[in-house]
Amino acid sequence: MAVARRLLLLGSTGSIGTQALDILGRRNENGGCEGAEPPTFELVGLSAERSWEQLVEQARAFGVKRIALADADAAARASEAWTDGEVLGGAEGLVRLVIESGADLVLNGLVGSAGLGPTVATLGEGIDLALANKESLVVGGELVMALAEATGAQIIPVDSEHSALHQLLAGEAPGTVTKLVLTASGGPFRGRTRAELEDVTVEEALKHPTWAMGGKITVDSATLMNKGLEVIEAHHLFGTPYDRIDVVVHPQSIVHSYVLLNDGAALAHLGNPDMRVPISYALHHPDRVDVPIRPLDLAEVGALTFEPVDVEAFPALRLAKEAAMAGGTAPCVLNAANEIAVHAFLAGRLPFLGIPAVIEETLARLPAERVRAFETLYEADRSAREHAAELAGAYAA
Repeated sequence: MAVARRLLLLGSTGSIGTQALDILGRRNENGGCEGAEPPTFELVGLSAERSWEQLVEQARAFGVKRIALADADAAARASEAWTDGEVLGGAEGLVRLVIESGADLVLNGLVGSAGLGPTVATLGEGIDLALANKESLVVGGELVMALAEATGAQIIPVDSEHSALHQLLAGEAPGTVTKLVLTASGGPFRGRTRAELEDVTVEEALKHPTWAMGGKITVDSATLMNKGLEVIEAHHLFGTPYDRIDVVVHPQSIVHSYVLLNDGAALAHLGNPDMRVPISYALHHPDRVDVPIRPLDLAEVGALTFEPVDVEAFPALRLAKEAAMAGGTAPCVLNAANEIAVHAFLAGRLPFLGIPAVIEETLARLPAERVRAFETLYEADRSAREHAAELAGAYAA
């Protein structure tokens, strides 16, 4: 019988977390390689930002005895309501949960830069990381990758695009890949001009045409900032220069990414848009298990179309690439300003086109500085949030 892996799930009440629990709950016994049992898991901890009632319910369902909530008030309420285990609170509690878990694998499904601390703690302990928190690499890419190399911990990406690239690149020798191409659905506003984006609503921005995701990442998809963050993530994950990473709009979301090879061939990863596939891949790597989704039928799909990104209507992708090329603290500032601007938009305090405007002005106010340690990033993040909040407030005034 296969030895159970000890799994810690961060962000278990979010989109990635609930789908991961769906996979674990099914206890599929028919996957993996022929003649071999798929790996099983012992869930050793769960975390959420503030959804304590749902987190406690998950802990009871899966027999978990240790949970953490980033929000201190939510942690206090959970402690009062749940006496079957230990509740940790705040950013320090998240890090403690990682360090003291004894986990073999951590799935980081946290949203935003709050995921950086647990990522650092995971890799610092030499624990393998299934990474859905792209901001960890956007904010601290060079330091995070250096830490993984130093401890020997693996990083398996959970984003559908990076999971696709991870699989496509696995069999290729160094020097054979000439370009990575990330696909973008185009979001709910694909085809609209900049003028047509002036008055879009929060409700419209949250209606993604192909993927079911959380609010923040759905808005990032609508602005195409999500794709800019993914370019930075791909650069760090695969050691590929920015001039060899492209983005193409593919509204069907069937081709998740593709690579161009030095002999003229192109290899693509295809599948129906369902995040359980890359989540399962990251959890079970290098094995595969059955995932109960509808098989891809290209005849039923009928046609796959591709088009260039309209960078005039969607300047967020340009801003992300410029910050990436500037390096240093610029990607950190980009990410922090984006988080503040998206939050203001979701709260009705900032128009849709105000999101890239706030980001661009924040970047202009805070030129890139050299990153010497994680403390440099934390300071850049704090400063960027202050400037972005001021700028977003000016829109509402």
